[in-house]
Amino acid sequence: MNRRTLLLSTAALLLGGPVRADDRTFYSPGLAEAAMDAGEVVILDFWASWCSTCAAQERVIARLMAETPAYGRKIRFIVVDWDQYGKGKLSQALKIPRRSTLVALKGHAEIGRIVAGTGQAEIRTLFDAALAAAG
Repeated sequence: MNRRTLLLSTAALLLGGPVRADDRTFYSPGLAEAAMDAGEVVILDFWASWCSTCAAQERVIARLMAETPAYGRKIRFIVVDWDQYGKGKLSQALKIPRRSTLVALKGHAEIGRIVAGTGQAEIRTLFDAALAAAG
């Protein structure tokens, strides 16, 4: 990638904001549970608006989803607001230790998780495993 492309891509990501509304859905009680009951491949993003680690993950996720559109087509992304649901039944059932946790599931079977990790390679590995599970 040349420098101009890198700068333009970075500017577009920063100015365009996170990829939330188009590619991921915010959790409401029963939403993730229904997707898991249906056997869907789901990535749950336990997120807080004030969390700097969550913001770093969000930037990486936006880049990865732009680079690999199949993630958005084959994986259901659900953002779980930590301030609202961090102590809720879903978080307790999955033993979520903190915000900035990403969990990939196929149905109720966990594919993998990342706790407070922001590395692109680490997040890509999780997303690739979820994509492989989606078939």
